[in-house]
Amino acid sequence: MKVHKVSPRCRNDQRKRHPPKNKWRVHNKKISNVDPSGISSSPATAKLEHHLATRQKLKLKRLQKVYTKAVDLTLKDNHSVRAKGKVSAPVTLPHVHTNGGTEVEAGSDSEDSQEWRSYAKSVLQNGVERGGGRENSVPAASEQLEDEELPGYNAQHDHVQNHTVLVLQQGQSLCFRGRCLLTCLSGRVEVLGFTIEQGQQPYPLFSPSSHCPLTITALGDCTPSTKNKKESRLEAKAIVRKYLSSEPRKRLLSEVDSDSCVVLLQPLDTPLTRFLSSFSELSPLFDVNSKELRSQAAVYDPALSAVGVIALRGPCSQGLVMSPSYREALGNLLSAWEGDFDRCPIVLVCGAKNSGKSTFNRHLINSLLNHTASVEYLECDLGQTEFTPPGCLSLSTVTEPLLGPPFTHQRDPDHMIFYGQADCHADLDRYLDSLKTLWRHYSGENPIIINTMGWVKGHGLQLLLDLIRFFSVTHLVQLSYGDTPQCHSLTPEFLRSAQGWQTHPPSQPSITEEPVSHLSARSHVLLSIHSEFEGAGTSGEMRHQRSNELRDLALLGYFSQLQSAEPGPIRPLHCFTPYQVPHSAVAIGVTHCEVAPSHILYAANASLVGLCCLGEKVSGRGGPVLLSQIPICHCVGLGVLRGVDMARGLYFLVTPVPPAALRQVNCLLLGEINLPKILLTTQHGVEMELPYVTTDYSFNIAGAGKLQSTVPASVRPRRANHTVRHEESRAPWSGGVDSVRRDAAATAV
Repeated sequence: MKVHKVSPRCRNDQRKRHPPKNKWRVHNKKISNVDPSGISSSPATAKLEHHLATRQKLKLKRLQKVYTKAVDLTLKDNHSVRAKGKVSAPVTLPHVHTNGGTEVEAGSDSEDSQEWRSYAKSVLQNGVERGGGRENSVPAASEQLEDEELPGYNAQHDHVQNHTVLVLQQGQSLCFRGRCLLTCLSGRVEVLGFTIEQGQQPYPLFSPSSHCPLTITALGDCTPSTKNKKESRLEAKAIVRKYLSSEPRKRLLSEVDSDSCVVLLQPLDTPLTRFLSSFSELSPLFDVNSKELRSQAAVYDPALSAVGVIALRGPCSQGLVMSPSYREALGNLLSAWEGDFDRCPIVLVCGAKNSGKSTFNRHLINSLLNHTASVEYLECDLGQTEFTPPGCLSLSTVTEPLLGPPFTHQRDPDHMIFYGQADCHADLDRYLDSLKTLWRHYSGENPIIINTMGWVKGHGLQLLLDLIRFFSVTHLVQLSYGDTPQCHSLTPEFLRSAQGWQTHPPSQPSITEEPVSHLSARSHVLLSIHSEFEGAGTSGEMRHQRSNELRDLALLGYFSQLQSAEPGPIRPLHCFTPYQVPHSAVAIGVTHCEVAPSHILYAANASLVGLCCLGEKVSGRGGPVLLSQIPICHCVGLGVLRGVDMARGLYFLVTPVPPAALRQVNCLLLGEINLPKILLTTQHGVEMELPYVTTDYSFNIAGAGKLQSTVPASVRPRRANHTVRHEESRAPWSGGVDSVRRDAAATAV
């Protein structure tokens, strides 16, 4: 700590300070009370102690307000003691006289000087637990943040064009929360394994508080250039001049050199972000999370904040934590694609829950897209899907990098099957048969990544063994955490004796119908990864990090496709004109439980349904067509069964699926995946009682009576559901649906 001298003749000398209170703050840290027995009763010390005892205690509100600034506390005789957050190396100590004056005595060993030195030592030990004393400590991460310098970023905002130009030196990185549109103007940068170079298209970056923060890292030029350093520097400066007006660019040009990376950051406004922001509880989704807020990790930079980017510092700015085994596995997989392996890589990624499978998959896909135009992705995890709403199994072709969590890149897969549940415990055979159906569509021309569930024990392990054998996996990535293994090591030797759910050792012929002799000669390469990121193996405890919340975000991301691409007001689901579908044109079934035929429509009303295509024609005689068993068939998307008109024999559906695909739909499957409750409780523009939401709940009923009383309104008849209004509806279904009318239809509100 440094103390400014108060004597006019030696104003610029440095001194140690005496704190003006028994307990005060230095950069938001509490300083322990000093034992009065350790301070001598010299005149100078006695005078200062008397002043401290009579001085009024600062209020906590003021301390919080000024914790980032130096605090000047004026003593009785107008001499100040300046508090700073850092204590420098040994400095010249002041000698305090009884008249309040100071005099510098280098190396003085006087009594007062020793007392000052002793008190300064006690101040340095604040926050350290002492034997038998009360602990008054600050978390180590917070102390580290206080002691380090704030990271400075060379960024300038152009208010006219509303964008920010950021200059990063080679190796410099920016870890952030928020969202933005990134364009590389000069050099190369990397984001989650994907390299963005000069001349490429802009890429949207999403770094919400629900997931690991993204990091933009400046890379060196890997290709030999014909330009010298001066020409490269002049070219980079010309780019800065092009994108910034005169005032901002003056402050930025001096930071540009030949190795600089220049990126353009723009605000990102999409139907997804507008839709999520319309819900008050989701509006802070792209801000810092509670942990980063407590540790003061956010760095305020006006140029970055203007485009929706919040820079992070300290331990929270590490971003993606890659262990040595992580890097090694990633390198081996990239080498396998580049030619070090004689087959097209079939990579299966497995591990227990919260071991980092999804993040590794995104990183691997982005890294592969640096070397190939497309990557195949087979989704086997029903609860945490990457490209589709939960409850679906799918096969997708990925051509664009994944620079955000799943809810930011919901898209139509090449093939999808609606399973209807977040796990497969109820029907393991239907789960495996669905994946076999999807696998038959894999061409084998591109590398494929197979994502699996976090169920790795008991029947879950048996399913995993079946998938390895069915798909003839070439590389198996197994993630673990901690000191205790969560699953048996899936070596080729273990698979030769392990029992699967549908397969038995030795391995049966794969789906490709290749000879058994050829298959037996193959074995996979096991790549073990030990996850070392903070919180590995534990479920998220902060908002928007729990598995059910992530599923809701995926569904909200899916239905945000209903919103207009042009900026404008957000339309709730009840404001969209529904499609009308005759009961006789589609079959309806429930995937996860047995429902009495007379109750199926009650259960389906206001619920999420899979829009599926049966291989056979559906025809009824005026009433609903009910399925006797659940088929395994292609699904084009999801929709909300908004209402059922029994008098006219019509279903009313709201869905983002385009009409061309809807014309093939002849089956509605009701699953266990529910609509996010926020869609039902937040229906703007409804003046009467909210549809499908009930307050008929009794806390005094127990047992089966309580179950009957608390059944969701979506599965209970209610008079409000049968009120009708007239509005234009759409009928895209064709082929035997000539009876569908395009005039006003009675719909349940």
